[in-house]
Amino acid sequence: MLLPLRTAQWLLRNREWLLTAMAMVVVMLVSAAITLRIALHVREVTVPDFTGHTMLEASQSALKTGVGLVIENRFYSTTVPAGRVLSQSPRSDTVVRHGWQVRVTESLGPQQVTIPNVVGETVRDASIDVRKDELDLGTLAHIEAPGDEDLVLAQTPPPNAGVDQPRINLLLSTAPQPASNAIVLPSFSGLTSTGVIRAASELGLIVSAVGDGPVVTSQSPAPGYRVIRGDSIRVTLGGNTPASPTSTTKPTTPTGPISLQVP
Repeated sequence: MLLPLRTAQWLLRNREWLLTAMAMVVVMLVSAAITLRIALHVREVTVPDFTGHTMLEASQSALKTGVGLVIENRFYSTTVPAGRVLSQSPRSDTVVRHGWQVRVTESLGPQQVTIPNVVGETVRDASIDVRKDELDLGTLAHIEAPGDEDLVLAQTPPPNAGVDQPRINLLLSTAPQPASNAIVLPSFSGLTSTGVIRAASELGLIVSAVGDGPVVTSQSPAPGYRVIRGDSIRVTLGGNTPASPTSTTKPTTPTGPISLQVP
């Protein structure tokens, strides 16, 4: 449709002014977009890493960066000391708006537990009491003691101690062992057949001899092995010169714990 003549004439007369006005509007829009973009970027900050820092250090860092700090939770931790930041949200290096509130969890440190007194209890009752307090049983050691078996004689940590590791080690009683019939076999080398029989008889051992020599030249089991009273030993008789009676050593029964190898 054709424009009215008067309108067309007006546009022709004012076209330069219209073009100038349109150019100014475009420039204003572009400037506004650039200004808005710059303003938005200026108000963006990067969240620092607060974990492991004290709350004072974290607050100072947040203030310097331009973000807020809010303590959202407090939890026990065995790795992060009390009063320090355990975790944060959003995490470090996240880009947020200026003034963004960063939520952190403060560590309360290791949880302190009180150790119950189980000395004098049976191991069964002690186990129940320990687990009732949500603790763990550690090492169970035994020692000979008069009285009933499996009674708690001592404990570590001691009663009422405050500890970080909820584990209790117990020392339990066990009945004294009867006198052992075990003996350490002495050397019969050099004894005559009569001498070895007499020495073995005093130890409660039975001798089986082979050979026709005057003295013992070897034996089985060998000296130093542990045997039980009533066991049989085998000796070999040989050689030419009988042993002097004055050189005979009377075998003895050990009184302490036996630590030699059992064949």
